[in-house]
Amino acid sequence: MSELMSALDALAADDLHGLTDGQVLDRTAELVRLVNRASAELTRTVRHGEVTRAPERDGLTSMRSWLIGHVRLSAADASRVVRSGRALAHSPVLAAGFADGAVTAAQMDVVASAVGEPERARAAEQGVDLGAFDQAWAAVAVGSPHQSLVAAVQAFEAALDPDGVEPDPTEGRRLTIAKHADGTVTGRFDLDAVGGEKVQAAIESIVQADRPRGDTRTRAQRQADAFIQLCDNQLASGDLPILRTVKPHVVVGIDLDDLVDPATGAGAAEMGFGATISAARARWVACDGSVSRIVMGPDGTPLDLGRDHRVVTPGLRKAVERRDRSCVFAGCGAPSWWCDVHHLIHWLHGGGTSIENSALLCERHHTKVHHGFRVERDPGGRWRTWRPDGTEVLIAPLRA
Repeated sequence: MSELMSALDALAADDLHGLTDGQVLDRTAELVRLVNRASAELTRTVRHGEVTRAPERDGLTSMRSWLIGHVRLSAADASRVVRSGRALAHSPVLAAGFADGAVTAAQMDVVASAVGEPERARAAEQGVDLGAFDQAWAAVAVGSPHQSLVAAVQAFEAALDPDGVEPDPTEGRRLTIAKHADGTVTGRFDLDAVGGEKVQAAIESIVQADRPRGDTRTRAQRQADAFIQLCDNQLASGDLPILRTVKPHVVVGIDLDDLVDPATGAGAAEMGFGATISAARARWVACDGSVSRIVMGPDGTPLDLGRDHRVVTPGLRKAVERRDRSCVFAGCGAPSWWCDVHHLIHWLHGGGTSIENSALLCERHHTKVHHGFRVERDPGGRWRTWRPDGTEVLIAPLRA
């Protein structure tokens, strides 16, 4: 171990700036092989620790819990290492490739997660030769893209149950949403092939329809924006099921003083599902929404509830849509059904709710305008966009 650590120290001391492009790539390939071999040795050692019950020395019952508690692996990574360790003896050819550095830990887990003890028992009952599959998986892992191994393992699953009943796709679907302390949300979903195709088709339609010139967003950012737009469209349609006597909508609660104060006001507003946002963000939401006035008593008891007031009436929205057609931010052109009606001068600051004081902006550019950008309509009826520094965003003509 000390020799290995010394060798890694020597690698870390290398001056990468002195390498050619070819040397950088060769070094990268060798390091991947080194990482694979180290992962294989970790997996073998963890399996030995599991068999010998080594964690009991530290008062724990499993290698998984030891990996999580003592070396701070995530629960998912700890499970992967333990699972792969159990598969080593049953996939010797693949395991040999893993030990030699030609197979990755992720590839090993593809097999380990799909071929456990129940699957091996069924294979034995049906006379399925696991050795042949092991050789095939090793060949695919070494010579083909990662996804090819996934398909090869699926072929094994099909061989175990060639005439089985088609599974109910809803049984394997999962969607988990986690809200963090700052109100941001992360999530994960697992979908069947057809369900996943539906999601991809819906999101991709929005991604491809919104590709303004100069867009520097990554693919992941464009897909996330498309997902939010998909939800926006559905919420705006009014066709979603009634939720506790009202149609589902975004709720923001904020004190009047914070709402009218032009300061950013971090953490001044609370949303319906518990997240907190800034007063500036609340003003952005209030630009095109319904406003309800609630008078609170000193003990926090509501004393008076005013009627909902729709800031932008349906008639005004139709008129703005007919005039602007699409997002008016320079270079965008997102369709009207993706857009909010933005107040050029916010109604909180005396701006009228009129067609002269309104503009169509998609969610992304509505946010930009509330963070320093500005749009205005010149006397000739042409929309112009200005950056926070006062320079105008101009669209250069396309060259032949």
